[in-house]
Amino acid sequence: MTISFGREYNCAKPYKHIEAAPHCAAMGAEIKGVDVGDLSDDAFKEVEDALFRHKMIYLRNQNIDASILESFSARFGEFADDAYTDGIDGHRNVQPIIKEADTRTGWVFGSGWHTDSPFLIRPPAISILYGVDIPPYGGDTVWANSALAYSLLSPAMKKMLDGLKVHMSIRDVLVNAQTKGAAGDDPIGKLVKMRTATDLPDDMKEKIKGAFHPLVRTHPVSGEQCLYVDGSYAINFEGFEEEEAFPIINYLVGHITQPAFVCRLRWQKNTLVLWDNRLCIHQALNDYDGFRREMHRTTIAGEAPR
Repeated sequence: MTISFGREYNCAKPYKHIEAAPHCAAMGAEIKGVDVGDLSDDAFKEVEDALFRHKMIYLRNQNIDASILESFSARFGEFADDAYTDGIDGHRNVQPIIKEADTRTGWVFGSGWHTDSPFLIRPPAISILYGVDIPPYGGDTVWANSALAYSLLSPAMKKMLDGLKVHMSIRDVLVNAQTKGAAGDDPIGKLVKMRTATDLPDDMKEKIKGAFHPLVRTHPVSGEQCLYVDGSYAINFEGFEEEEAFPIINYLVGHITQPAFVCRLRWQKNTLVLWDNRLCIHQALNDYDGFRREMHRTTIAGEAPR
């Protein structure tokens, strides 16, 4: 397939209180002139608008603590139930994601292309991640624009996909974590420890049962349509056998994640990143053994996909 889209796709809007500088042609923007700890309502509305326009935005040099991160995040809506961690002391909605320098593991939190917690009936709408302790290199995050990817499918493919529901489940992520991960106090380590459990807890059984969502999803704010599918949690389509669905899922994930549709961010300490969990998928890279990496994450509740 020949991929072609114009320079206007991810272009920045003029704002009064912030500056948005596009990061890549397909998606992403750096937001400048903003201190999230001291943000007027008008400036916040522009940040939110930029998030939905660019799918992923990031802000450098945000020297904030867990309290400020929690307060800023709450301006986007109620917090989502986190599927993996219990939060840090005194801030249950701020989730620690830590890999110690001496940890050697084949599976880190965020491995594989995914959208956050799609096995929930109401998956998170927005994910927010803050860099507390960052390796000198490695540990990048990569995003892919599933709305742009959908828009460039053929009319025949769009017609075939219309009406399908994708089965999202934590089943395969749990297996990968347990077979490739290392036991520890990090989110993946907690999943690894379930390997020795005689019976899975009820909440994990519910996550394995998962949820069925529209494969072609419509954003409730922008009205954009996207492919709501990923390589980690999507295991089938409603009414299909898994072996029938697998090649379609595999093709769609490959289509979404081709180089033309992605952007990659090199983290710095005190970088704050927000992304629209409805319209893009992402993955974390496991290429920084020997360096410590600590991130703090919040997630904002969304609606049942439609």
